[in-house]
Amino acid sequence: MAEAPVNKLPLPILTAMVVGSMVGAGIFSLPRTFGGATGPFGALIAWTIAATGMYMLARVFQALAERKPDLDAGVYAYAREGFGDYPGFLSAFGYWIGSCIGNVSYWVLIKSTLGAFFPVFGDGNTVIAIVAASAGIWLFHFLILRGIQQAAFINTVVTVAKIVPIIAFIIILAIAFKLDLFRSNFWGGTGMPTTSLLEQIRATMLVTVFVFLGIEGASVYSRFAEKRSDVGKATILGFIGVTALMVLVTLLPYAVLERADIAGMRQPSMAAILEAVVGPWGAIFVSVGLLVSVLGAYLAWSLICAEVLFTAARTRDMPKVFARENRNKVPSAALWLSNIIVQLVVISTYWSTDAFSLMLNLTSAMSLIPYLLVAAYGLKIARRGETYEIRPRERRRDLIFALIAAIYTIFMIIAGGMKFLLLSCVLYGPGTALYFWARKEQGKSLFTPSEWIIFAAAALGCVVGIYGLATGSITI
Repeated sequence: MAEAPVNKLPLPILTAMVVGSMVGAGIFSLPRTFGGATGPFGALIAWTIAATGMYMLARVFQALAERKPDLDAGVYAYAREGFGDYPGFLSAFGYWIGSCIGNVSYWVLIKSTLGAFFPVFGDGNTVIAIVAASAGIWLFHFLILRGIQQAAFINTVVTVAKIVPIIAFIIILAIAFKLDLFRSNFWGGTGMPTTSLLEQIRATMLVTVFVFLGIEGASVYSRFAEKRSDVGKATILGFIGVTALMVLVTLLPYAVLERADIAGMRQPSMAAILEAVVGPWGAIFVSVGLLVSVLGAYLAWSLICAEVLFTAARTRDMPKVFARENRNKVPSAALWLSNIIVQLVVISTYWSTDAFSLMLNLTSAMSLIPYLLVAAYGLKIARRGETYEIRPRERRRDLIFALIAAIYTIFMIIAGGMKFLLLSCVLYGPGTALYFWARKEQGKSLFTPSEWIIFAAAALGCVVGIYGLATGSITI
Protein backbone atom coordinates (compact mmCIF):
# COMPACT_ATOMS: atom_id res chain seq x y z
CA MET A 1 0.00 0.00 0.00
CA ALA A 2 1.44 3.41 -1.00
CA GLU A 3 2.31 5.76 1.84
CA ALA A 4 0.09 8.84 2.12
CA PRO A 5 1.87 12.05 1.11
CA VAL A 6 2.65 14.50 3.92
CA ASN A 7 1.57 18.05 3.08
CA LYS A 8 4.00 20.76 4.15
CA LEU A 9 2.89 23.76 6.23
CA PRO A 10 3.71 27.28 4.94
CA LEU A 11 4.79 30.23 7.13
CA PRO A 12 1.27 31.66 7.74
CA ILE A 13 -0.04 28.33 9.03
CA LEU A 14 3.06 27.76 11.17
CA THR A 15 2.60 31.24 12.65
CA ALA A 16 -1.07 30.44 13.27
CA MET A 17 0.05 27.30 15.10
CA VAL A 18 2.15 29.46 17.45
CA VAL A 19 -0.64 31.99 17.98
CA GLY A 20 -3.24 29.23 18.31
CA SER A 21 -1.10 27.44 20.89
CA MET A 22 -0.48 30.58 22.97
CA VAL A 23 -3.88 32.30 22.84
CA GLY A 24 -6.06 30.00 24.88
CA ALA A 25 -7.49 29.93 28.36
CA GLY A 26 -4.83 32.10 29.94
CA ILE A 27 -5.47 35.40 28.18
CA PHE A 28 -9.14 35.46 29.22
CA SER A 29 -8.20 35.05 32.89
CA LEU A 30 -5.46 37.71 32.99
CA PRO A 31 -7.42 40.73 34.34
CA ARG A 32 -8.56 39.08 37.60
CA THR A 33 -5.30 37.18 38.07
CA PHE A 34 -3.23 40.34 37.82
CA GLY A 35 -5.85 42.46 39.61
CA GLY A 36 -5.63 40.21 42.65
CA ALA A 37 -1.84 40.35 42.67
CA THR A 38 -0.72 43.84 41.67
CA GLY A 39 -1.52 47.18 40.04
CA PRO A 40 -0.38 48.49 36.64
CA PHE A 41 3.14 49.30 37.87
CA GLY A 42 3.76 45.77 39.13
CA ALA A 43 2.09 44.34 36.03
CA LEU A 44 4.43 46.29 33.75
CA ILE A 45 7.47 44.98 35.59
CA ALA A 46 6.10 41.41 35.54
CA TRP A 47 5.42 41.54 31.81
CA THR A 48 8.85 43.09 31.16
CA ILE A 49 10.53 40.19 32.97
CA ALA A 50 8.31 37.57 31.32
CA ALA A 51 8.51 39.03 27.82
CA THR A 52 12.29 39.47 28.01
CA GLY A 53 12.83 35.94 29.29
CA MET A 54 10.43 34.35 26.82
CA TYR A 55 11.78 36.43 23.94
CA MET A 56 15.25 35.13 24.71
CA LEU A 57 13.85 31.61 24.83
CA ALA A 58 12.11 32.20 21.49
CA ARG A 59 15.43 33.32 20.01
CA VAL A 60 17.06 30.14 21.34
CA PHE A 61 14.36 28.10 19.60
CA GLN A 62 14.94 30.11 16.43
CA ALA A 63 18.71 29.60 16.51
CA LEU A 64 18.42 25.88 17.23
CA ALA A 65 15.84 25.41 14.48
CA GLU A 66 18.28 26.91 11.99
CA ARG A 67 21.49 25.32 13.30
CA LYS A 68 20.13 21.88 14.17
CA PRO A 69 17.72 21.19 11.30
CA ASP A 70 18.02 17.43 11.81
CA LEU A 71 16.40 17.60 15.27
CA ASP A 72 12.57 17.35 15.06
CA ALA A 73 10.07 18.06 17.87
CA GLY A 74 12.52 20.58 19.33
CA VAL A 75 11.67 20.65 23.02
CA TYR A 76 12.42 16.97 23.50
CA ALA A 77 15.10 16.51 20.86
CA TYR A 78 17.34 19.33 22.07
CA ALA A 79 17.42 18.04 25.65
CA ARG A 80 18.23 14.52 24.53
CA GLU A 81 20.96 15.64 22.13
CA GLY A 82 22.59 17.91 24.70
CA PHE A 83 22.39 15.97 27.96
CA GLY A 84 21.67 12.31 27.31
CA ASP A 85 18.86 9.80 27.22
CA TYR A 86 17.32 10.19 30.68
CA PRO A 87 17.31 14.03 30.77
CA GLY A 88 15.85 13.87 27.25
CA PHE A 89 13.18 11.49 28.49
CA LEU A 90 12.36 13.76 31.43
CA SER A 91 12.03 16.70 29.04
CA ALA A 92 9.73 14.75 26.74
CA PHE A 93 7.67 13.34 29.61
CA GLY A 94 7.43 16.66 31.47
CA TYR A 95 6.44 18.57 28.37
CA TRP A 96 3.95 15.88 27.38
CA ILE A 97 2.27 15.45 30.77
CA GLY A 98 2.27 19.22 31.33
CA SER A 99 0.50 19.66 28.00
CA CYS A 100 -2.08 17.05 29.02
CA ILE A 101 -2.71 18.93 32.29
CA GLY A 102 -2.96 22.19 30.35
CA ASN A 103 -5.65 20.61 28.18
CA VAL A 104 -7.63 19.84 31.33
CA SER A 105 -7.49 23.53 32.31
CA TYR A 106 -9.15 24.35 28.99
CA TRP A 107 -12.10 22.09 29.73
CA VAL A 108 -12.44 23.49 33.26
CA LEU A 109 -12.57 27.06 31.93
CA ILE A 110 -15.05 26.13 29.19
CA LYS A 111 -17.45 24.70 31.76
CA SER A 112 -16.85 27.58 34.16
CA THR A 113 -17.73 29.99 31.34
CA LEU A 114 -20.93 28.10 30.63
CA GLY A 115 -21.59 28.04 34.38
CA ALA A 116 -22.19 31.80 34.29
CA PHE A 117 -25.24 31.11 32.10
CA PHE A 118 -26.10 27.53 33.11
CA PRO A 119 -25.55 26.96 36.85
CA VAL A 120 -25.46 23.19 36.40
CA PHE A 121 -21.85 23.57 35.19
CA GLY A 122 -20.79 25.42 38.36
CA ASP A 123 -17.11 26.34 38.36
CA GLY A 124 -16.31 23.66 35.81
CA ASN A 125 -15.94 20.67 38.13
CA THR A 126 -19.51 19.43 38.68
CA VAL A 127 -20.59 15.97 37.54
CA ILE A 128 -22.45 17.42 34.53
CA ALA A 129 -19.42 19.53 33.62
CA ILE A 130 -17.12 16.48 33.78
CA VAL A 131 -19.48 14.41 31.61
CA ALA A 132 -19.70 17.22 29.02
CA ALA A 133 -15.91 17.68 29.01
CA SER A 134 -15.43 13.95 28.54
CA ALA A 135 -17.66 14.02 25.47
CA GLY A 136 -15.60 16.89 24.07
CA ILE A 137 -12.30 15.11 24.68
CA TRP A 138 -13.30 12.14 22.54
CA LEU A 139 -14.96 14.25 19.85
CA PHE A 140 -11.66 16.05 19.29
CA HIS A 141 -9.79 12.76 19.55
CA PHE A 142 -11.58 11.28 16.56
CA LEU A 143 -11.32 14.56 14.61
CA ILE A 144 -7.53 14.53 14.97
CA LEU A 145 -7.35 10.87 13.94
CA ARG A 146 -8.65 11.99 10.53
CA GLY A 147 -5.37 13.77 9.81
CA ILE A 148 -2.91 16.31 11.24
CA GLN A 149 -3.04 18.59 8.19
CA GLN A 150 -6.85 18.79 8.40
CA ALA A 151 -6.65 19.63 12.10
CA ALA A 152 -3.91 22.23 11.47
CA PHE A 153 -6.11 23.93 8.86
CA ILE A 154 -9.04 24.02 11.29
CA ASN A 155 -6.72 25.54 13.90
CA THR A 156 -5.75 28.31 11.46
CA VAL A 157 -9.40 29.21 10.87
CA VAL A 158 -10.12 29.13 14.60
CA THR A 159 -7.10 31.33 15.34
CA VAL A 160 -8.46 34.07 13.08
CA ALA A 161 -11.97 33.76 14.54
CA LYS A 162 -10.92 33.91 18.19
CA ILE A 163 -8.69 37.00 17.82
CA VAL A 164 -11.73 39.13 16.93
CA PRO A 165 -13.31 39.28 20.45
CA ILE A 166 -9.91 40.02 22.00
CA ILE A 167 -9.28 42.90 19.60
CA ALA A 168 -12.83 44.18 20.20
CA PHE A 169 -12.22 44.02 23.99
CA ILE A 170 -9.04 46.08 23.61
CA ILE A 171 -10.69 48.68 21.35
CA ILE A 172 -13.75 49.12 23.60
CA LEU A 173 -11.64 49.50 26.75
CA ALA A 174 -9.28 51.91 24.96
CA ILE A 175 -12.30 54.08 24.06
CA ALA A 176 -13.61 53.89 27.65
CA PHE A 177 -10.14 54.66 29.09
CA LYS A 178 -10.24 56.90 32.21
CA LEU A 179 -6.82 58.36 32.96
CA ASP A 180 -7.64 59.39 36.54
CA LEU A 181 -8.80 55.84 37.38
CA PHE A 182 -5.68 54.36 35.83
CA ARG A 183 -3.53 56.71 37.91
CA SER A 184 -5.32 55.79 41.14
CA ASN A 185 -4.78 52.09 40.41
CA PHE A 186 -1.21 52.52 39.19
CA TRP A 187 0.62 51.95 42.48
CA GLY A 188 -1.78 49.31 43.78
CA GLY A 189 -5.18 50.97 44.13
CA THR A 190 -7.36 51.45 47.19
CA GLY A 191 -8.90 48.74 49.35
CA MET A 192 -6.23 46.14 48.48
CA PRO A 193 -3.80 44.45 50.90
CA THR A 194 -0.34 45.96 50.98
CA THR A 195 2.40 43.58 49.84
CA SER A 196 5.96 44.19 48.67
CA LEU A 197 6.54 44.78 44.98
CA LEU A 198 8.61 41.59 44.83
CA GLU A 199 5.73 39.52 46.25
CA GLN A 200 3.28 41.17 43.83
CA ILE A 201 5.46 40.26 40.84
CA ARG A 202 6.14 36.74 42.18
CA ALA A 203 2.39 36.11 42.41
CA THR A 204 2.05 36.58 38.66
CA MET A 205 5.05 34.56 37.50
CA LEU A 206 3.51 31.13 36.87
CA VAL A 207 0.58 32.80 35.13
CA THR A 208 2.91 34.55 32.69
CA VAL A 209 4.62 31.22 31.97
CA PHE A 210 1.24 29.61 31.28
CA VAL A 211 0.11 32.24 28.80
CA PHE A 212 3.44 32.01 26.94
CA LEU A 213 3.25 28.23 26.61
CA GLY A 214 3.07 27.40 22.93
CA ILE A 215 5.91 29.69 21.92
CA GLU A 216 7.61 26.54 20.64
CA GLY A 217 4.58 25.46 18.60
CA ALA A 218 6.33 25.91 15.26
CA SER A 219 9.47 24.14 16.48
CA VAL A 220 7.46 21.07 17.48
CA TYR A 221 6.08 20.89 13.93
CA SER A 222 9.41 21.60 12.23
CA ARG A 223 9.25 18.36 10.24
CA PHE A 224 6.10 19.63 8.49
CA ALA A 225 7.53 23.07 7.56
CA GLU A 226 7.87 23.98 3.87
CA LYS A 227 11.13 25.79 4.66
CA ARG A 228 13.22 25.25 7.77
CA SER A 229 13.85 28.98 8.13
CA ASP A 230 10.07 29.48 8.50
CA VAL A 231 10.17 27.77 11.91
CA GLY A 232 12.16 30.60 13.49
CA LYS A 233 10.20 33.32 11.70
CA ALA A 234 6.86 31.85 12.83
CA THR A 235 8.09 31.68 16.43
CA ILE A 236 9.12 35.35 16.55
CA LEU A 237 6.07 36.67 14.66
CA GLY A 238 3.69 34.75 16.91
CA PHE A 239 5.53 35.87 20.04
CA ILE A 240 5.46 39.60 19.22
CA GLY A 241 1.77 39.62 18.30
CA VAL A 242 0.56 37.62 21.28
CA THR A 243 2.70 39.57 23.78
CA ALA A 244 1.11 42.84 22.65
CA LEU A 245 -2.37 41.37 23.10
CA MET A 246 -1.64 40.03 26.60
CA VAL A 247 -0.14 43.27 27.90
CA LEU A 248 -3.10 45.31 26.65
CA VAL A 249 -5.65 42.85 28.06
CA THR A 250 -3.89 43.09 31.44
CA LEU A 251 -3.45 46.88 31.66
CA LEU A 252 -6.61 48.35 30.10
CA PRO A 253 -9.03 47.05 32.79
CA TYR A 254 -7.23 49.23 35.36
CA ALA A 255 -8.48 52.24 33.38
CA VAL A 256 -12.19 51.30 33.53
CA LEU A 257 -12.65 49.69 36.99
CA GLU A 258 -11.20 49.83 40.48
CA ARG A 259 -8.55 47.20 41.09
CA ALA A 260 -10.58 45.71 43.97
CA ASP A 261 -13.54 45.19 41.62
CA ILE A 262 -11.31 43.49 39.04
CA ALA A 263 -9.80 41.19 41.68
CA GLY A 264 -13.27 40.03 42.81
CA MET A 265 -14.63 39.06 39.41
CA ARG A 266 -15.57 35.57 38.29
CA GLN A 267 -13.40 33.84 35.72
CA PRO A 268 -13.24 34.41 32.81
CA SER A 269 -12.72 37.97 34.02
CA MET A 270 -12.52 39.46 30.51
CA ALA A 271 -16.22 38.68 30.10
CA ALA A 272 -17.15 40.27 33.43
CA ILE A 273 -15.16 43.41 32.68
CA LEU A 274 -16.72 43.94 29.27
CA GLU A 275 -20.15 43.38 30.83
CA ALA A 276 -19.39 46.11 33.37
CA VAL A 277 -18.40 48.51 30.58
CA VAL A 278 -21.01 47.85 27.87
CA GLY A 279 -23.72 45.69 29.48
CA PRO A 280 -24.76 42.01 29.35
CA TRP A 281 -24.00 41.57 25.64
CA GLY A 282 -20.32 42.09 26.45
CA ALA A 283 -20.21 38.99 28.63
CA ILE A 284 -21.88 36.91 25.91
CA PHE A 285 -19.57 38.27 23.21
CA VAL A 286 -16.38 37.49 25.15
CA SER A 287 -17.72 34.15 26.37
CA VAL A 288 -18.37 33.02 22.80
CA GLY A 289 -14.87 34.18 21.85
CA LEU A 290 -13.42 32.31 24.81
CA LEU A 291 -15.17 29.09 23.83
CA VAL A 292 -13.81 29.36 20.28
CA SER A 293 -10.35 30.33 21.57
CA VAL A 294 -10.06 27.56 24.12
CA LEU A 295 -11.37 24.89 21.77
CA GLY A 296 -8.83 26.01 19.17
CA ALA A 297 -6.01 25.97 21.72
CA TYR A 298 -7.14 22.54 22.87
CA LEU A 299 -6.90 21.28 19.30
CA ALA A 300 -3.38 22.68 18.90
CA TRP A 301 -2.18 21.24 22.21
CA SER A 302 -3.74 17.84 21.51
CA LEU A 303 -1.62 17.76 18.36
CA ILE A 304 1.49 18.79 20.32
CA CYS A 305 0.89 16.17 23.05
CA ALA A 306 0.68 13.35 20.52
CA GLU A 307 3.60 14.63 18.43
CA VAL A 308 6.00 14.85 21.40
CA LEU A 309 5.15 11.35 22.66
CA PHE A 310 5.33 9.96 19.13
CA THR A 311 8.75 11.47 18.45
CA ALA A 312 10.13 10.24 21.77
CA ALA A 313 8.97 6.73 20.85
CA ARG A 314 10.37 7.06 17.31
CA THR A 315 13.81 7.87 18.77
CA ARG A 316 13.38 4.89 21.14
CA ASP A 317 13.21 6.85 24.41
CA MET A 318 9.58 5.93 24.94
CA PRO A 319 8.08 2.47 24.38
CA LYS A 320 7.90 1.69 20.67
CA VAL A 321 4.13 1.18 20.75
CA PHE A 322 3.71 4.99 20.79
CA ALA A 323 5.52 5.33 17.45
CA ARG A 324 2.56 3.80 15.61
CA GLU A 325 0.76 5.92 13.02
CA ASN A 326 -2.59 5.33 11.34
CA ARG A 327 -3.19 5.58 7.60
CA ASN A 328 -3.62 9.37 7.91
CA LYS A 329 -0.08 9.66 9.36
CA VAL A 330 -1.47 10.57 12.80
CA PRO A 331 0.42 9.17 15.83
CA SER A 332 -2.66 7.27 16.96
CA ALA A 333 -1.24 5.31 19.92
CA ALA A 334 0.32 8.48 21.37
CA LEU A 335 -2.96 10.33 20.90
CA TRP A 336 -4.89 7.55 22.69
CA LEU A 337 -2.60 7.63 25.73
CA SER A 338 -2.62 11.45 25.85
CA ASN A 339 -6.40 11.61 25.87
CA ILE A 340 -6.71 8.83 28.44
CA ILE A 341 -4.48 10.92 30.74
CA VAL A 342 -6.59 14.03 30.03
CA GLN A 343 -9.74 12.06 30.80
CA LEU A 344 -8.40 10.80 34.15
CA VAL A 345 -7.27 14.28 35.23
CA VAL A 346 -10.64 15.76 34.21
CA ILE A 347 -12.34 13.25 36.50
CA SER A 348 -9.95 14.17 39.34
CA THR A 349 -11.04 17.84 39.18
CA TYR A 350 -14.24 16.83 40.95
CA TRP A 351 -12.26 16.78 44.22
CA SER A 352 -10.34 20.02 43.63
CA THR A 353 -11.38 23.30 45.28
CA ASP A 354 -9.84 25.49 42.56
CA ALA A 355 -9.25 23.20 39.61
CA PHE A 356 -8.43 25.94 37.09
CA SER A 357 -5.67 27.57 39.16
CA LEU A 358 -4.18 24.18 40.05
CA MET A 359 -4.06 23.05 36.42
CA LEU A 360 -2.64 26.40 35.28
CA ASN A 361 0.17 26.47 37.83
CA LEU A 362 1.06 22.80 37.52
CA THR A 363 1.18 23.05 33.73
CA SER A 364 3.61 25.96 34.04
CA ALA A 365 5.80 24.12 36.56
CA MET A 366 5.99 20.98 34.40
CA SER A 367 7.01 23.04 31.36
CA LEU A 368 9.87 24.90 33.03
CA ILE A 369 12.27 21.94 33.25
CA PRO A 370 11.99 21.22 29.49
CA TYR A 371 12.42 24.93 28.74
CA LEU A 372 15.50 25.10 30.99
CA LEU A 373 17.08 22.15 29.16
CA VAL A 374 16.45 23.84 25.79
CA ALA A 375 18.08 27.06 27.00
CA ALA A 376 21.00 25.08 28.47
CA TYR A 377 21.51 23.25 25.16
CA GLY A 378 21.53 26.55 23.26
CA LEU A 379 24.12 27.83 25.75
CA LYS A 380 26.17 24.64 25.35
CA ILE A 381 26.52 24.73 21.57
CA ALA A 382 27.18 28.49 21.54
CA ARG A 383 30.00 28.10 24.12
CA ARG A 384 31.53 25.25 22.13
CA GLY A 385 31.10 27.04 18.82
CA GLU A 386 29.31 23.99 17.44
CA THR A 387 27.69 24.72 14.03
CA TYR A 388 29.16 28.26 14.09
CA GLU A 389 31.54 27.60 11.25
CA ILE A 390 28.66 29.15 9.30
CA ARG A 391 27.86 32.75 10.32
CA PRO A 392 30.35 32.80 13.25
CA ARG A 393 29.45 36.39 14.12
CA GLU A 394 26.12 35.14 15.53
CA ARG A 395 27.84 33.10 18.23
CA ARG A 396 28.24 35.88 20.80
CA ARG A 397 24.66 37.04 20.28
CA ASP A 398 23.27 33.52 20.65
CA LEU A 399 25.38 32.94 23.75
CA ILE A 400 23.83 35.99 25.42
CA PHE A 401 20.30 34.97 24.41
CA ALA A 402 20.75 31.45 25.78
CA LEU A 403 22.35 32.64 29.03
CA ILE A 404 19.50 35.06 29.77
CA ALA A 405 16.92 32.40 28.85
CA ALA A 406 18.56 29.91 31.24
CA ILE A 407 18.68 32.45 34.09
CA TYR A 408 15.04 33.34 33.46
CA THR A 409 13.81 29.74 33.60
CA ILE A 410 15.76 29.08 36.81
CA PHE A 411 14.24 32.22 38.32
CA MET A 412 10.76 31.07 37.30
CA ILE A 413 11.27 27.65 38.90
CA ILE A 414 12.28 29.35 42.16
CA ALA A 415 9.44 31.89 41.94
CA GLY A 416 6.91 29.08 41.40
CA GLY A 417 7.77 27.73 44.85
CA MET A 418 8.61 24.36 46.37
CA LYS A 419 5.00 23.14 46.24
CA PHE A 420 4.84 22.91 42.47
CA LEU A 421 8.39 21.59 42.18
CA LEU A 422 7.41 18.69 44.47
CA LEU A 423 4.14 18.12 42.62
CA SER A 424 6.19 17.93 39.42
CA CYS A 425 8.36 15.24 41.02
CA VAL A 426 5.21 13.32 41.98
CA LEU A 427 4.60 13.00 38.23
CA TYR A 428 8.22 12.61 37.10
CA GLY A 429 8.88 9.75 39.55
CA PRO A 430 6.19 7.28 38.41
CA GLY A 431 6.54 8.49 34.82
CA THR A 432 10.05 7.04 34.74
CA ALA A 433 8.36 3.62 34.44
CA LEU A 434 7.92 4.44 30.73
CA TYR A 435 11.68 4.93 30.49
CA PHE A 436 12.29 1.58 32.19
CA TRP A 437 9.92 -0.04 29.68
CA ALA A 438 11.71 1.50 26.70
CA ARG A 439 15.18 0.55 27.95
CA LYS A 440 14.06 -3.03 28.62
CA GLU A 441 12.70 -3.30 25.06
CA GLN A 442 16.11 -2.34 23.74
CA GLY A 443 18.18 -4.37 26.20
CA LYS A 444 20.04 -1.26 27.36
CA SER A 445 21.29 -0.35 30.83
CA LEU A 446 19.02 2.04 32.71
CA PHE A 447 21.24 4.97 33.68
CA THR A 448 24.71 6.40 33.48
CA PRO A 449 26.26 7.40 36.86
CA SER A 450 25.13 11.01 36.46
CA GLU A 451 21.63 9.89 35.44
CA TRP A 452 21.36 7.80 38.63
CA ILE A 453 21.84 11.04 40.59
CA ILE A 454 19.08 12.77 38.59
CA PHE A 455 16.76 9.80 39.11
CA ALA A 456 17.50 9.73 42.85
CA ALA A 457 16.63 13.45 43.11
CA ALA A 458 13.37 12.94 41.20
CA ALA A 459 12.47 9.89 43.34
CA LEU A 460 13.23 11.76 46.58
CA GLY A 461 11.10 14.71 45.45
CA CYS A 462 8.32 12.28 44.57
CA VAL A 463 8.38 10.69 48.05
CA VAL A 464 8.42 14.09 49.78
CA GLY A 465 5.59 15.32 47.55
CA ILE A 466 3.40 12.29 48.22
CA TYR A 467 4.07 12.64 51.96
CA GLY A 468 3.10 16.31 51.79
CA LEU A 469 -0.17 15.46 50.00
CA ALA A 470 -0.94 12.70 52.51
CA THR A 471 -0.32 14.92 55.55
CA GLY A 472 -2.01 18.00 54.13
CA SER A 473 1.11 20.15 54.08
CA ILE A 474 0.69 20.30 50.31
CA THR A 475 -2.86 21.06 49.19
CA ILE A 476 -4.45 20.93 45.76
